[in-house]
Amino acid sequence: MKDWLRFSVAFWHSIRNDGSDPFGFPTKRWPWDAAPAGCEDPPPPIELAKRRMRAVFELMRKLGVDLWCFHDRDIAPRGDTLEETNANLDEIVEYAAQLQEGTDIRPLWGTAQLFAEPHYMHGAATSPSVDVFVRAAAQVKKAMDATARLGGENFNFWGGREGYAFLPTTELKTERTHAAMFFKMARDYWVKDLKQKGKPLLIEPKPQEPSKHQYDWDVGTTAGFLREFGLEKDFKLNVECNHATLAGHSCSHEIETAVAMDMLGGLDANTGDPQVGWDTDQFMTDGREAALVLSAIVRSKGFAPGGINFDAKTRRESTDVNDLLYAHIGGMDAMANGLKLAAKLVDPDGALERVKRERYSSWASELGAKIEKGKATLKELEKLALEADGEPAVGSGKQELADNIIAAVVG
Repeated sequence: MKDWLRFSVAFWHSIRNDGSDPFGFPTKRWPWDAAPAGCEDPPPPIELAKRRMRAVFELMRKLGVDLWCFHDRDIAPRGDTLEETNANLDEIVEYAAQLQEGTDIRPLWGTAQLFAEPHYMHGAATSPSVDVFVRAAAQVKKAMDATARLGGENFNFWGGREGYAFLPTTELKTERTHAAMFFKMARDYWVKDLKQKGKPLLIEPKPQEPSKHQYDWDVGTTAGFLREFGLEKDFKLNVECNHATLAGHSCSHEIETAVAMDMLGGLDANTGDPQVGWDTDQFMTDGREAALVLSAIVRSKGFAPGGINFDAKTRRESTDVNDLLYAHIGGMDAMANGLKLAAKLVDPDGALERVKRERYSSWASELGAKIEKGKATLKELEKLALEADGEPAVGSGKQELADNIIAAVVG
């Protein structure tokens, strides 16, 4: 089970989440952020960053998890200049490397935070400013250096503002082309300069928020973008469940689509509140949802070196440090139970798979095989249709039976 469920802790949600939301101030003051005993003032930023790093390693040890994910700007403080910022990141990365020594701990992936700072308000790779594009390229290079130094298994891109807020003033073709150029440069550096071939580059689809429309709207859109620009062999997709629902899909739909396109590279295991219309990033604890999400992964024989990242946070009202443990344990249990249920659902001899095979049974005929091999012609099929007696044969979808089977398995 550990081979299938390669869990990862998200640094930003676990250690940096302060409980703030678009409508309220922070509610949480974690022990690692508080002033040391006997001191009124918090430690200097670089020392505070090291305390946070020790905290995430302690959390991973307690959970028995040996993978973690990070944004560059979350683990190291920003300096007054890019040089200072890079120096801070170098110091924290070396500190994290020391903490990793003698353990199996390493990043599942790293990423560059290209959305929070003011100069990224119009986007990063898709910004109308070439100066911003240059700054983003420099930041991604440094984040890739950090990820490689720590033995990261992947590098991820989440383009929070790689889209548009106002279409009438947007050159959409230009922005998409610039994004593709950016990805090509990143690929070349990751593979050729850092020698990270075999460690996938990932893109994480999301439809909007904070942009009105992001160019990586969902799995299908992002896969189409990669194929349009000849990048489909260099990138895979990191699917986040809450992003799927924002795009109007289920998480299982996005996973199934990525598997069908041979593009699945990772899973951000979280969920949203159906009564809230924005990205709440809650831990997934629903067994049925977990089982359906994992079914496609089991059927495709897994997706290592990808993993399951808990890109999830405790709720605004959960202010006890132990809530972090309860949240991760609940998510891990849900995914573990979901894996066992998924194995039953996709059992080739199971009831659900029998229903599916029956639906497509006509394609096992000689004619079906001929069509699938691309050897049939429209003229030939027209002749068969004209010679056929009556209406085409079509069977029941048996959705109710399938629903009952799923309910019997997952409870």
